[in-house]
Amino acid sequence: MNDKNKSLEEFNRLLNIIDELRVKCPWDMKQTNESLRKLTIEETYELADAIFSGSDEGIKNELGDLMLHIVFYAKIGSEKGAFTMADVLDGINTKLTYRHPHVFGDVKVTGASQVEENWEQLKIKENNGYKPVLSGVPSSLPAIVKANRIQEKVRGVGFDWEKREQIWNKVLEEITELKEEIKNRNAEAIESELGDVLFSIINASRLYGIDPEAALEKTNRKFIKRFNYLEKETLTKGVSLHDMSLDEMNVIWEEAKKED
Repeated sequence: MNDKNKSLEEFNRLLNIIDELRVKCPWDMKQTNESLRKLTIEETYELADAIFSGSDEGIKNELGDLMLHIVFYAKIGSEKGAFTMADVLDGINTKLTYRHPHVFGDVKVTGASQVEENWEQLKIKENNGYKPVLSGVPSSLPAIVKANRIQEKVRGVGFDWEKREQIWNKVLEEITELKEEIKNRNAEAIESELGDVLFSIINASRLYGIDPEAALEKTNRKFIKRFNYLEKETLTKGVSLHDMSLDEMNVIWEEAKKED
């Protein structure tokens, strides 16, 4: 049996398992879209962790958990008479075929950026010629992810810097405005300007092909590792962090950096 047939067999097995769980398991029987939502978000973050760690085994396992949720939502939709798993699959298959005319049609493209531009234009056509460009950005996305997605969306319709180097003038401009509001001690304005600084930095990361979420997470993990080293070393020496000066902490911090 080839991989595709094996996948279809296992997918059908999962569908049957969910059917049985919905009528025999007290926990599964009471689940709704609303009760599953938080769990689905958690599973998505667990997949992100597995991807970040580079664990193929972890990715495989977390994909299975997400697949369970997808099938579960489809089962609930079927019970409500709203849609079936077949409808879900047909919808995505139709969308992918329509939005890849360079693969399934006669359209010619010169690179990935043109594919993205065509994608956004086709989405507009799907909605009778009008759909707000940013309407597809979920409001519940974490702020950094949302900012990055917003910038990617508007780039798809040509709203972007001509040269990526131009972003640094914008970053410096926003930092200058932030410093000015700090001098004015205007808390509300400081918050607003700090947001602008962060937005411009995220824009810079996008322009240079860096995932800002991944970059910040790497820094988070690096900081945690170094701070744990600092804390461990002070405990070994029988000293409390509370009793140390910042200069004394920095000596050990530099040791932690060398350990990296």
